Amino acid sequence: MASLQPVRGTHDLLPEDARRHRFITDMSRFIAGRFGFEEIVTPIFEFTDVFKRTLGDTSDIVTKEMYTFEDRSGDSLTLRPEGTAGVARAFISGALSNNLPLKFFYTGPMFRHERPQKGRLRQFHQIGVELLGVATPQGDIEAIALGAEVLRGLGVLDKTQLEINTLGDKESRDAYRAVLIAYFSDFADKLSEDSRARLERNPLRILDSKDDGDKRIVAGAPSFADHLTPAAQDFFAQVKAGLSLLGISFTINPRLVRGLDYYCHTAFEFTTDALGAQGTVLAGGRYDGLIGTMGGPQTPGVGWAAGVERLAMLIPEPPAAERPVAVIPVGSLAETVALQVTHALRKAGFIADLGYSGNLSKRMKRANKLNARFAVILGDDELARKAAMLRDLDSGEQAEVPLLELRDRLAQTR
Repeated sequence: MASLQPVRGTHDLLPEDARRHRFITDMSRFIAGRFGFEEIVTPIFEFTDVFKRTLGDTSDIVTKEMYTFEDRSGDSLTLRPEGTAGVARAFISGALSNNLPLKFFYTGPMFRHERPQKGRLRQFHQIGVELLGVATPQGDIEAIALGAEVLRGLGVLDKTQLEINTLGDKESRDAYRAVLIAYFSDFADKLSEDSRARLERNPLRILDSKDDGDKRIVAGAPSFADHLTPAAQDFFAQVKAGLSLLGISFTINPRLVRGLDYYCHTAFEFTTDALGAQGTVLAGGRYDGLIGTMGGPQTPGVGWAAGVERLAMLIPEPPAAERPVAVIPVGSLAETVALQVTHALRKAGFIADLGYSGNLSKRMKRANKLNARFAVILGDDELARKAAMLRDLDSGEQAEVPLLELRDRLAQTR
């Protein structure tokens, strides 16, 4: 019988990996809280229509990558491939439009059936934020500033570059869409199959094609900047001025797009060259039409998401966990006392480990394997004096300490 393995595209977060993930999520949650963002937790599966409405019937995620299944009631359900749709659905179903503006932070697993590779899994994890109810450029500036501070807090901001672009307002997009269709129609026979399918329904997405042949055609495509309305130009100018005011450097990438109609104005990505092909670390943009598309009230929004696995490959070694105290009874009479001492240390806030069996040598080996800072050795002689032997496992020094003073003596070493 073959040994059991995790499903392709998934992996176990063993303690060391889990510690890196926890550092990323805890740091991100803390910094988002400083910006006034509160945590929201949505289900990991939704009715399939939630994602079809938000991601578009022609998107790769909907057509190729979603994990969709029919439950016992006959409803079509989908494991969430991203976080924004669930937050938007919660906003609508929770009737939260009277509480605007709203600032949400989320974290959790997402699911996409795509080819696994470095930094890209079928079950992966994201952190993300959504700012709802702010229609002005200040919302875009704040979202980007928060992303930059999260990356700074994780120690990776200097490994990334911020790229921004404008998708304009509806009038800008309508004008540019017509120009793009006319341009790409002249190359229809040379476009990839995916791009030909997008030509009429979603031509902006061709600009983001990864096909080499498409890229050569895209290089000569008309510029969006030439078709922006004055209002859209002013909006983007305010975003750029605000980022400069905050000392956030950026470059303009005119090929950075979001293909769906509810996206508008600012699109942005923090990218890196340290992860090979998977260079996007944190990405987002403004989506003023999303909630209206889902059947809710017209509500402006802007947000971003970042992959925890990719961040975990970038961050320096996170702060080490507090080292434990190993409690080591010697002899059967000490077992009961050791149980009490361990419990008291844990209640006092220490990480305390009590080996379940073994002689002194075996338990000391376990203490070293756990990278324990101290060992509390309880032998018959010490217990007769209501004391313990406290050994510093770094220096090897040890001293007898009364049991009643043990907690305070350990506290002095923190």
